[in-house]
Amino acid sequence: MERSRGGAAPSSELFAFNQLRARKKELKFARSPIHDWGLYALEYIPAGDMVIEYVGEVVRQQVADKREKVYERQGIGSSYLFRIDDDLVVDATMKGNIGRLINHSCSPNCTARIITINSSKKIVIYAKTPIEPGEEITYDYHFPIEQEKIPCLCGSEKCRGFLN
Repeated sequence: MERSRGGAAPSSELFAFNQLRARKKELKFARSPIHDWGLYALEYIPAGDMVIEYVGEVVRQQVADKREKVYERQGIGSSYLFRIDDDLVVDATMKGNIGRLINHSCSPNCTARIITINSSKKIVIYAKTPIEPGEEITYDYHFPIEQEKIPCLCGSEKCRGFLN
């Protein structure tokens, strides 16, 4: 699960978030050389633009921990749990949008940020660099370092070898 910085959204961010909702970026999912499915831009996305909101069910950390074990027992290879803060997690495994298909990269073209809109924390993916049509959308998952390593398949020149 990813850790990100929070904070209240400045008014310009609120405006941009509302614009993102009104005029969604053109994206598609397709097979990815990184892992299974990935998310791809169908239009040019300038650096700094909001790309997509990571949507799912907001649950407490204890619920997310239990669900992760259930998903593993059920053979669900990928769960889509994204940490908002120390207590809240977005679970997009069953109730998410295509934002959950964004793959990790050690040299990502996007970054994930937690913003607060009307007292509600949202996960928003922003373009770090200009993104060309057909380019895969990626961000760094920032998984915590653990004993059991998860191999990274991002293929970037700066690949760390592991997600955690």
